[in-house]
Amino acid sequence: MTVIVTRDVAARFRGFLSSCMLEIAPGVYTAPKMNRAVRERVWDVMEEWFGELGGGGIVMTWMEPLAPGGQQVAVLGSASYELHQCNDVFLARKRELRPEDD
Repeated sequence: MTVIVTRDVAARFRGFLSSCMLEIAPGVYTAPKMNRAVRERVWDVMEEWFGELGGGGIVMTWMEPLAPGGQQVAVLGSASYELHQCNDVFLARKRELRPEDD
């Protein structure tokens, strides 16, 4: 299962993702049987467009048997949390605001 979550991105991302995945909620896309080649191509498009347009954030996760917890995560943009590997699983921790982030 591949899942992509978008936040505050340009409309072209939604159109593209809707063409190859099911949008189950606003900005949340799933594909139960997306193979690696398709997933990598989708992510390449997301990276290219994000580099041009910026803004918001994109998170993609998919099953990866050799990764901690059996899943892999890729992120574009700034997230309000940090991912840490601990005892073969990923943990999410809320990012602390620094004075320069205000």
